[in-house]
Formats: sequence, C-alpha cells, structure tokens
Amino acid sequence: MQNTLRKALKPLAAVVAAMAVSALLIMAAGQDPLFIFAKMLRMTFGSDYGTGQIMFRTTSLLLTGLAVAIPFRMKLFNIGGEGQLLAGACAAAVAGMAVPSWLPSPAGIAVAAAAAMAAGGSLGLAAGWLKVRYGVNEVISTIMLNFIAQAAVSYLLTAHLAVPSTVHTPDISQAAVIPAIDDVLGIWKRSPANLSIVLALLACVTTWAVIFRTRAGYEMRAAGINHEAAAYAGIRTTWYQLGAMTAGGAAAGLAAANLVLGYKHSFEAGLTSGLGFSGIAVALLGWAHPLWIAVSALLFGFLEYGGLAVNAYVPKDIFMMVQAVTIILIVVSGIRK
Repeated sequence: MQNTLRKALKPLAAVVAAMAVSALLIMAAGQDPLFIFAKMLRMTFGSDYGTGQIMFRTTSLLLTGLAVAIPFRMKLFNIGGEGQLLAGACAAAVAGMAVPSWLPSPAGIAVAAAAAMAAGGSLGLAAGWLKVRYGVNEVISTIMLNFIAQAAVSYLLTAHLAVPSTVHTPDISQAAVIPAIDDVLGIWKRSPANLSIVLALLACVTTWAVIFRTRAGYEMRAAGINHEAAAYAGIRTTWYQLGAMTAGGAAAGLAAANLVLGYKHSFEAGLTSGLGFSGIAVALLGWAHPLWIAVSALLFGFLEYGGLAVNAYVPKDIFMMVQAVTIILIVVSGIRK
C-alpha cells in the first residue's frame, strides 16, 4: 500500500513541479499565471465545446499511449507510434472509401477500423520480427519504420489517392463514418469529439484485463521481468515479444478511427503530426498501465487544447514545455513500471 502511494505521488509531484515551471514562464511572458490558468479552465472544462475538444484529443492520445504501454510490459520501447498511426490513417481512408454505402454502419466502421489496426500492427510486427530474428534494437527499427511509413504514405497520397490539386483523399463512405457525440448525445456541441472514444476506452479496459487477468498476460509480464528465467520456465518469450509489438502497433493504428472515421472523414497530409510521439509521454506518465493512461491522456489533452485556448495571451509552446518537463521529471524520479 505504501509503495503504491509513493508511486502515485511521484507523477503528481512531477505535474505540480511542471505547472510551477509554467507559472514562471507565464510571468516571464508578462502575464499573471492565475489569470491564465483560470482562463484555461473556463475555455476548456468550463465550456461545452472546450470539453469536447479535450475529449477528442484524449481519444487519440489514449490509443497512442497504449501503443507504447503494451510493448513496455515486455521491456520493449515502441517509438514507432507516429508511423503506425500514419499507416493506420491511410489504410482507414482507403478502406473507408471502398466500403459500399449500403453496408450497415457498424460493419463499415468495423472494416475500416480493422484495416487501420492491421496497417499499424504490421509495422509493429516488422519491428518485433527484426528484434527476435536479428536482435535489432526496437528503438532503432521503429524510428526507421517511422520514416519509411511517412515516405510511403506521402507517395501514395500525392501520386494515387489525393483529390487533384489537394492534399487529401476523397471522403470515406457514409457507412464508415463514426457519429459525432453531438449528433448522438447532444453534448460537446460543434466539437470534433466522436464515438471512437468508446473504442479507445474499450481498448484500455480490454488491454488491462488481458495483461492483469489472464494467463497469457501473466506470462507476458513474467517474460518482461526476466526474459531468460521465463524462457527456462517454458514461456515462449519470442511470441510475446512479437505479440506485444503487434498489439502496440494495432493500438496506434486504431487512433485513426478518431481522426479519419470520426473527424475529417478523409486522410490528409499532416493529420497525425506528433500524436505518436505524444503517446510516449502519456504512457510514461501513466506508468504504462492501461487504466492510468486514460488519466494521463486526459491531462495531456487538457494541456494541448488549453494551450491553444490561451494562445492570444501566452505562446502555446509554454504548455508544450510543461509536457516535456513533466516527462523529464518522471524519468528522473525512476518510474519504470
């Protein structure tokens, strides 16, 4: 119990320290920190539209955070969330365009989402295979795969998929569109928040259940703690390494459901910029725990949109620095589990 409390206080202390740093930066910019923080709260959680914007950002961050957290349980560091999300977004758009308009919406969404997960998962599997077959460090391979995915998607978009004289694909079929929260529940009006948040939360709960409530999850965690001992006990560690990297890539790819199927309804250049790397920060702050990642993603979603909301008063880069300082403090404090 005492150890759990200590673990909980460390990230909280890191966030408080980072906010103190942001207060100093706001003062250096000639503004009153209390005024800026109050303004952020009013324009985010104090606003129906602002809350929807936070939830929209939280959805993507939650899934890219899982993309890092799942392999982390095997002591693997997936830096490829950006490329995996990019590949997933392109695949979701292509599959969404191919879905017949007469297909029931749940089936159309499932097809497009599955395509996104398959594209992201294939990149994760490639990095895992390089690891178990040739001993290639997953950090290096996933970084390189980010560049490969970016180049491949850019070529496909400009040469084959984009509407002439634009940088986006045609709209997906209506059968693959995920409804907006505003249309279904009448809240978070005019915001891009959509029902893909349900998919993200289900992914979190399912991941938690598999890792902490199944035999496979126990074996996976055992292999992550001590690879050699687990192999000696008969656990097929290489399969878990492949599975963890593939599942991580699939989670990143699924974030395309929020961006492509629920928001833009097409794929365009720059749509996924930075979300894969932000997922690393989300996972670290959430202890790489599937449920705590939801809290971490909500915080980062608040900081992202809050920074934009007060951009007229202070540069939004200040709140990007808050995120960076938070993660540096988390790493320094020794949170690895």
